[in-house]
Amino acid sequence: MAGHENLSQQASVVVELDGAHKVFPNGTRALEPVSLSVREGEFVTLIGPSGCGKSTLLRLVAGLSTPSAGRVRVSAAARAAGIGFVFQSPTLMPWASVETNVRLPLDLQGMDRRKADERVRRALDLVGLRDFFRAYPRELSGGMQMRTSIARALVTGARLLLMDEPFGALDEITRDRLDQDLSSLCAREKLTVLFVTHSLYEATFLSSRVLVMSARPGSIFSDVSVAQPFPRGEEFRRTEAFVHTSARLSAALATAMAASAA
Repeated sequence: MAGHENLSQQASVVVELDGAHKVFPNGTRALEPVSLSVREGEFVTLIGPSGCGKSTLLRLVAGLSTPSAGRVRVSAAARAAGIGFVFQSPTLMPWASVETNVRLPLDLQGMDRRKADERVRRALDLVGLRDFFRAYPRELSGGMQMRTSIARALVTGARLLLMDEPFGALDEITRDRLDQDLSSLCAREKLTVLFVTHSLYEATFLSSRVLVMSARPGSIFSDVSVAQPFPRGEEFRRTEAFVHTSARLSAALATAMAASAA
């Protein structure tokens, strides 16, 4: 485990926030000054109470919002490859096929159709949907729709993936299966991921680090390492390490919420 941590510490920084905070025009303080670094290949998850600024933090990293003060930096290499963003719902065009939905970012870039189709096929292979490229969203299960959304986020060749509670609306069995597939995909493709969830168990299963946030205005209350190898299979959920880490996160979250209420 120490070797894995050393490799992570030596990897280049992909995302860095330095005292970044956010106040909305109506005066709502969404984020207290937050400082954190995410290194190449890390899977970092944000957990915390509703409204604590998890989604706001993702939007700052994506460049969809700007900090009121402080600095947000994404490495030049990650920006050049494109940043993949997966939202809480699949946000697919209902009138378009899976293939067309996944190809959308490339069409917007004006990419050559032949090259774009090759990228779409690879992206669908990555999420196990190659045989469904002609299907329409209404013909897909909720899990398959989310796989389509992930393929669309990766089709540009993105190495940084931002995921805002993507599996929260799915049943537990489907969610566990997608967590396992996502773990394998990220390990195989060496993706860097910043992930939001309300599930302590999902955070434990997926992450190399979990950042516990306090209630709004959000701040980083605790940084918990999950020092287990990747990819992780179903058997990991039955280990002492899984149970211990989940309990540790639960305690940290309870303490963070109590401190915020004090």
